[in-house]
Amino acid sequence: MATIDDTATDTETGEEYATPPEERSAYLDRYPSAARIVRWCFLVAFGALGVGGLFGMIQALHRTGVFRGFVSSSDYYSVLTGHGVLLVLVFTTFFIAGLFTWAVTQSLEMDLPRPRLAVTWFSMILLGTVLAGTAILGGLVDQIPASADVLYTMYSPMQAHPIFYIGAALIIVGSWIAGANYFLMYRDWRAENAGERIPLQTFMVLTTFLMWYLATVGIAIEVVVFLIPWSLGLISEVNPLFTRTLFWYFGHPVVYFWLMPAYLIWYTILPKLSGGRLFSDPLARVVFVLFLLLSTPTGIHHQYVDPGIPEGFKFVAMTNTMFLLLPSLLTAFTVVASIEHGARQNGGGGLFGWLKNLPWDNPAFSGCTLAGLMFAAGGFSGMINAGMNINYLIHNTLWVPGHFHLTVGTASALTFMAITYWLLPQLTGKRIRNYTIASIQPYVWFIGMFLMSNAMHRAGLAGVPRRTAEPQYPSQGITFEGVVGGVSEMRLQIAIGGVLLTVSLAMFLYVIATTWLGPRSERIRVNGRIPKPLSSADDSPRVLDNMKLWIAIAVVLVLLTYGPPVASIVADGIFAGGSAPVPV
Repeated sequence: MATIDDTATDTETGEEYATPPEERSAYLDRYPSAARIVRWCFLVAFGALGVGGLFGMIQALHRTGVFRGFVSSSDYYSVLTGHGVLLVLVFTTFFIAGLFTWAVTQSLEMDLPRPRLAVTWFSMILLGTVLAGTAILGGLVDQIPASADVLYTMYSPMQAHPIFYIGAALIIVGSWIAGANYFLMYRDWRAENAGERIPLQTFMVLTTFLMWYLATVGIAIEVVVFLIPWSLGLISEVNPLFTRTLFWYFGHPVVYFWLMPAYLIWYTILPKLSGGRLFSDPLARVVFVLFLLLSTPTGIHHQYVDPGIPEGFKFVAMTNTMFLLLPSLLTAFTVVASIEHGARQNGGGGLFGWLKNLPWDNPAFSGCTLAGLMFAAGGFSGMINAGMNINYLIHNTLWVPGHFHLTVGTASALTFMAITYWLLPQLTGKRIRNYTIASIQPYVWFIGMFLMSNAMHRAGLAGVPRRTAEPQYPSQGITFEGVVGGVSEMRLQIAIGGVLLTVSLAMFLYVIATTWLGPRSERIRVNGRIPKPLSSADDSPRVLDNMKLWIAIAVVLVLLTYGPPVASIVADGIFAGGSAPVPV
């Protein structure tokens, strides 16, 4: 991995900086082409984060009835679509592409050998974003003759304008080319490093993209073969159950496309920020292999209430989903052990006393750690979602967005924001400005998400529906029985939480903008050195690096899980409305 020879501490501020001075922005100076692409990716990602976050606050205030003056209830669904697409597709894809570019180049110690290829995938994803965003915006602006009020779950029978689907397809294909870029870099490195173990960060990037290639086959077929021709009027109808199944084939593993980059940060950077080292490189590799094998054959658990899929296949999906708890539990053990090691290196002691010796005033550390804590809570609510019987209690209620605001909206989003405080100086050669605001920002996000998600989970147990602009509340004549507390209290928490999240987002964007636009510094606040793990890759079997073996097993698992139910659905006709209704 790339290293900086030494570090020093500012005697006045106590801040650590890289030395010697000529290496103060080592990544920017060593890999200028890669640094440029990463900056472009982050710029678009944070733009999408700002707009999507604003849409989120509008939703929170509208559906709770606190303030409904921003949009009409019919336009609410355009805002909901924009919130979902901009945050969970555009923000994440651009940030991950930038993060992975940084991870591969610095761990393989090479600048981008094919910068034109990088510009190609960046331009393709950007064009897709513009097209899809234009269609969504058309739902709010009469001058644009397009609309896409199909929410984030883009399957029939709801139909969007063709440019929305074309844009979505370009985003997916662009991400495929980005992944190809990483594999080509690995091939170049392997030609000169025969017999060497794959550097850990590159290993994580490659396994993530193997999972991504496998998982996106479903939505690629859905969008290109069915939805684009359907929206253009080339075919009159499609099988709703088939398109739903293709979407959810992608719709659950995409969560791990967001989470695995967060895991990369937690495993390789968070231990360093705590002052320690990763506990076990081999365990990290096992976790990523397990995600590659288990992430994809799980999507049918989103379709427990769908007719047309036999219960036995739903049971198989539930079992596979429960197995996914294993890599998450392994991660909890490894990451906590690693940061405890760092705290004890800093003088911490006792059963829990070492927690006081962690750098809680460092926003990169506190943001990643709080995100991991929230993810643990999200994992428990995810077990409810995955259970066949208890899923029926919370299906299509506000519990579900409460869950994924913990997993994606905090585990991924807060980790990505936090680690930007550490990455941006290395990408720009500029120190983080307004550091006090940056130090507070992760805590504001944590409090806002705690309030909002807690209330969403409880409202879901009370049966309050999701995906609606005007859920029925007591003032409108229909009441829900609160499990703990009242519905009015829940919706007030959701509104306050949504506002706090927007305030936190504005704080983050302000710090990033002022840093980005500020002058370059002689000294930066961070250094890019990644210390070696306590247990290195040499302590693990080489079979873990056999990517061909793991992707082959992953494909077999998908065929066993999805083959029979998909064959049954296809038998009803893929360009037909599905089976005829059964008299009851």
